[in-house]
Amino acid sequence: MLKGGLNLTNRPAYSQLVKDLRSGKFVLTGELEPEKVTSLDEIIISAKAMKPYVVAANVTDNPLAFAYMNSLVPSWVIQKEVGLEAVYQMTIRDRNRLAIVSDVLAASYLGIKNILAISGDHTVLGDNRGALSVYDLDSAQFVYLLHKMIDEGVDLAGNEIHGKVGINVGIAANPNADPLMPEVLKIGRKTKIGADFIQTQTMFDIDKTKTFLKEVEKYNCPVLVGVFPLKSFGIADFFDKNIPGVKVPPELLASMAKAKEEPDKERRSALYDEVNLEFFVPFIKEIRKTTKASGIHIMAVLYERIFGPLLENF
Repeated sequence: MLKGGLNLTNRPAYSQLVKDLRSGKFVLTGELEPEKVTSLDEIIISAKAMKPYVVAANVTDNPLAFAYMNSLVPSWVIQKEVGLEAVYQMTIRDRNRLAIVSDVLAASYLGIKNILAISGDHTVLGDNRGALSVYDLDSAQFVYLLHKMIDEGVDLAGNEIHGKVGINVGIAANPNADPLMPEVLKIGRKTKIGADFIQTQTMFDIDKTKTFLKEVEKYNCPVLVGVFPLKSFGIADFFDKNIPGVKVPPELLASMAKAKEEPDKERRSALYDEVNLEFFVPFIKEIRKTTKASGIHIMAVLYERIFGPLLENF
């Protein structure tokens, strides 16, 4: 597959996200989460609210293995109705190679320019725990399949694709992995077989973030550092207890718990905002000032009011 370890791709920048990353801009992206719904009104409102601040928005694909609306349709809708570029998340947990090829071809037809190729959370975390995971391919093989489709015009079996698939490919990374080096080596493999950018899981630890960024510099692939502003104490507590490999810092969790005690709803929301700004503004400034990160991915689902005050200096 790796052909002597040489990069297989010299892929054009099909998306505005990748154009901005390659131009050296410090890029900001957001996140949208279609849930168990049949209407996209809320997603459209969220997309419009974040559009002034970000170049693109991820549309999540059954996060935490919850059965939600397929992410392809919302990706198309926000591009068509809002004019905000989508990053179409695709998990291999839910698809074999036939379904992957089908969905990528459909995405290409609909004008989707970014795919984030991810494994997906295990179904034991989800709301249908009896569901069977597919994993016909692993995440690196998924990236290789995308390379074959985008750069060579064929699928894994060599079957010709009639027409051009013009999509850029992102991969996920976990700087919280312990040990870290297997994660770094896996990222290196994916960058060689066709990744255009890296997006990390949520980060709260600045030292871990810096260590990770230093380790992956050698791959010369733009990195978006994931941050997760916490809309409420309930979200913070759930995240701390249930998201594998990530812990909310005790001091941040304590500040959120203190804000929760405020009886007035509006004042409580304002206190949550203050706590997030006190933590994440210095964090983002430090990342931008002292590392080679290419930007920040802000996972503020249904918390778009934080975008303005959080990003006014960026």
